[in-house]
Amino acid sequence: MKSQARGGGPAVVGGSSATTGEEADTNTEHAHRLRRRLGRADLRAVPEARRELRELLRHWGKPGRSEIAELLTSELVTNALVHTDDDAVLTAVVEPGGLHVEVRDFVARRPDLRGPDTDDDTHGRGLLLVQSLADAWGVRPHGVGKSVWFELGAEAA
Repeated sequence: MKSQARGGGPAVVGGSSATTGEEADTNTEHAHRLRRRLGRADLRAVPEARRELRELLRHWGKPGRSEIAELLTSELVTNALVHTDDDAVLTAVVEPGGLHVEVRDFVARRPDLRGPDTDDDTHGRGLLLVQSLADAWGVRPHGVGKSVWFELGAEAA
C-alpha cells in the first residue's frame, strides 16, 4: 500500500490574471508550476487540465510517467467537481525530485476510498487508481475544505 502519511507538498504561490480571473502559471528556475481554478461542476475543465498538465510535463520523467500523472490528475479533478458543489483549485509543481499535484476544494467532507459500485462499474475507482499508481498520496484538511494530493517521482519504473 502506498504511503498516505506525508502531510503534503511544497507551498505553491500562483498569480491571478486581472482580466480573466484565471490563475496564472508560474515558472521558476528550479520548479515549474501550474495553478488553475476549476469552476463549479465544469467537467470541461477535466480535459483542459490534462492538456495543461501534459504541456507542463512535456520534458519530464521516464516514458509513461506523464501519462500516469495525467490520469491521476483527471481523477482528482473529476472527484472535486462531481462530489462537491463548489469551485476547486488544481496545483501541479514539477521539481528535480518529482511531481506534486493537489486539488483543493472547499468542502470539508473527506473522500471515501472504496471499491467500484457493482451496479455501475464506471464509478468508485478514482482513489484506488491514485493509491495504486502514485508514489505517495493523501488528504490534507484546510480551514475551509481539503486538498487531495499525490506525488510521482520522475525516474520510478
